[in-house]
Amino acid sequence: MSTITHRRRSLAALGAAAAATLVLGACTNSTSDDDTSAAIGTSNTDNDKPGDKVVIGFSAPAADHGWMGSISKSAIAQAEQYDDVELKVAEGTNDVNLQISQVETFINDGVDAIVLLPFDGAAMTTVARKAMDAGITVINVDREFNSPFAARTTVLGDNYGMGVSAGTFVCEDAAGSEDKVVTEIAGIDSLPLTQERSQGFSDALESCGLSVDNRVAAEFTVESGEKAASNLLQAAPQIDYLWNHDDDQGVGVMAAIKNANRDEFAMIGGAGSANVMRDIKAGNSVLKATVVYPSTQAADGIKLARLLVQGKSLSDLAEIEVPREIKLTAPVVTQDNVDTYLPSAFES
Repeated sequence: MSTITHRRRSLAALGAAAAATLVLGACTNSTSDDDTSAAIGTSNTDNDKPGDKVVIGFSAPAADHGWMGSISKSAIAQAEQYDDVELKVAEGTNDVNLQISQVETFINDGVDAIVLLPFDGAAMTTVARKAMDAGITVINVDREFNSPFAARTTVLGDNYGMGVSAGTFVCEDAAGSEDKVVTEIAGIDSLPLTQERSQGFSDALESCGLSVDNRVAAEFTVESGEKAASNLLQAAPQIDYLWNHDDDQGVGVMAAIKNANRDEFAMIGGAGSANVMRDIKAGNSVLKATVVYPSTQAADGIKLARLLVQGKSLSDLAEIEVPREIKLTAPVVTQDNVDTYLPSAFES
């Protein structure tokens, strides 16, 4: 058995032993070929010096909208930064059975690590645990498995935090006024991530005496966003604030707003697409802010998989092991700071 294989089996065993202490938390959302270089991380630490070769399998859902397209492109671009990484990329799919087959192929190929953004976290748990049991380091991205034994490390966006950030923006902008009409266009209501975003929004509004007056749900698509927004605008003749959970479906939301000739409110987007940020920067639409849900999560997964297999730690932490979970923040992008976030934004 090679040194690197022995190391990865030891790491997998250690991860399984420590799994009981794991605290876990889950999104949905093509991007242009020239927008990934700024979206990936580069540094000049010893961690970036070439080490043992690491073979990583990567699987994610189909890139059927901007955020998910950026997830895959950023992961591939990140892997290309390392001469010691070989990335095996499975075709994006929304078929759970096909994604399970892809992971089983990675296991049979004997890859060192798998970075997996599951179409359905619960459905992918068993095969992910099978990979861990085979000594393969699994990095779970965005949509969680339902067992802590199925991954060594999980990289998450902060869905509840998105809602809190959006609600906090409204509270600060309302400046203490409790008679503002606040509306919300959510994503798919059956998804925990949508529920978490709405709960965070509600909790933040409550802190300043506001609440959601009218709420509709869409399906993270342009078409559903336009339909949901049309219904909302008809039901609410006066609006002060509108939070839309997803900037991809927001393309349809903006079309409905234009068709209705409405501009009396401030709109907050969700996920952080480049077109929304450009509108915010231009300052000529209802869009005043968006809350980022990072599309760099799988790129982070690639970096972490490489570190784990090579037996390295995060250079900026005193801790000698890579953490079990990394949850990314949900910053609010406004006209004041948009230039900071626009280079890494995804295209809707």
